[in-house]
Amino acid sequence: MDTKALMSLSYGMYVLSTMDGNRPTGCIVNSAIQVSSEPPTIAVCVNKNNWTNACIKIAGSFALSILSEDIKPITIGKFGFFSGKNINKFDEFQYELLDKMPVLKEGICGRIVCKLIGMKELSTHTLFLGEAIAAEQKGEAKPMTYNYYHTVIKGKSPESAPTYQKS
Repeated sequence: MDTKALMSLSYGMYVLSTMDGNRPTGCIVNSAIQVSSEPPTIAVCVNKNNWTNACIKIAGSFALSILSEDIKPITIGKFGFFSGKNINKFDEFQYELLDKMPVLKEGICGRIVCKLIGMKELSTHTLFLGEAIAAEQKGEAKPMTYNYYHTVIKGKSPESAPTYQKS
């Protein structure tokens, strides 16, 4: 099987966030889609080893900060390659709470908050379904695609990414 064909699928880049008790936590995801419009429902896939996965199950809600092409690469590095179990990833970034969920204030083009309405355990990942309860468009910036991240920024994928491929 030529797994390079999978890279032709279109993906966005997001900071998926939730609360770990009283502190915000989150990770980078590229597998998030709207699956229905009434009510607006979002599906997002997260590696079971990501701390954010366990926190979403406890918090019962999550948020997506939709990254723009002008996001600072350090944001992707911090949220994509460190564990929220060990550090507070939000310490270095401006954020606010939208419907009690942490969302970034800069380098984004939109934000969506969802209440958890279902999940499906897969082999290495959990597929979360959330009903959107708040959403905001932010500015005119272009949303970052996974292709842009790889071809323009020359970014790499952590092993926990659903699209990870060994070099």
